[in-house]
Amino acid sequence: MPDLRPDFANISLDSWDHQSFRQNELQVDVLRLDKIHSEISGNKWFKLKYYLEKARQTNKKTLISFGGAYSNHLLALAAVAQMHGLRSVGLIRGEEPVLISPTLITAKEYGMKLLFLPRSTFDLKKRSDLLDNWAGNSTDLRIESIQDTLLIPEGGAGIEGLRGSEEILSFVPHRKYTHICTAVGTGTTLAGIINSSQPDLKMIGISVLKGTRDLEPINISWIRDRAKLANVQMVHDYHFGGYAKYNAVLTGFMNTTYAESGIPTDFVYTGKLLFAVISMAVLKLFPPGSRILVLHTGGLQGNRSLTPCLLGF
Repeated sequence: MPDLRPDFANISLDSWDHQSFRQNELQVDVLRLDKIHSEISGNKWFKLKYYLEKARQTNKKTLISFGGAYSNHLLALAAVAQMHGLRSVGLIRGEEPVLISPTLITAKEYGMKLLFLPRSTFDLKKRSDLLDNWAGNSTDLRIESIQDTLLIPEGGAGIEGLRGSEEILSFVPHRKYTHICTAVGTGTTLAGIINSSQPDLKMIGISVLKGTRDLEPINISWIRDRAKLANVQMVHDYHFGGYAKYNAVLTGFMNTTYAESGIPTDFVYTGKLLFAVISMAVLKLFPPGSRILVLHTGGLQGNRSLTPCLLGF
């Protein structure tokens, strides 16, 4: 097993070059949050940081959360729990397969207990007060005491996750950027960036979910200065068919990007993000001379679910 301690000294700001950037006089940097840790990577540590603090303050011994078979969040949670001597339980969307995913195998190696739920049950439990509903059946959760458990929303999408996400920009050296671009799943990271950014900064979220529109999936109630929303653009055209969907165009782009820049991406979030940034540059949607910061939010472990040799990194 790898060292469980995240290493923030590894974070780098990598210049990203592309013909479309040069043609439009764009300067693009990638904040490599993926270098923090192989499993607790990218934005995951930031979104879990204050849940850990809450667990310590309230003397909780078990962390429980939701996710799919390839959830970056659950894997990070399992690693964080082991690092801090806590138990962890993952509630997994879908029936238990004969062979579980590489992600869940690793989560189990970190000590996470897995409980598979049919999709309808999963969605119901995620929307309900799970601890109250299941308080009389703690054996179903495979935990010793319901009172010792801290429930964390899927993806860390809660106030504690927002608070941690607000710290991401503290790792950016003082440079004058005009735009920040990030992939958006739950919207927690983007909301944190909005709260901690300068008022005149343009923020672009690339939704990886099919069917979102306008400022979805941002939770508007989390934004302290609503005036900043005028500078937020959500782009809904680069999900490649929906969450965790991909095709040969996307994987080919990911291979080319790595060969040209040395920046690895994942097919769920960052591959789609970088594809969108280049596409928008080609369409001249960034004003000439823009200085763009792209957030690499990690998640590279998810590529283990792809056919071997599909990616060249």
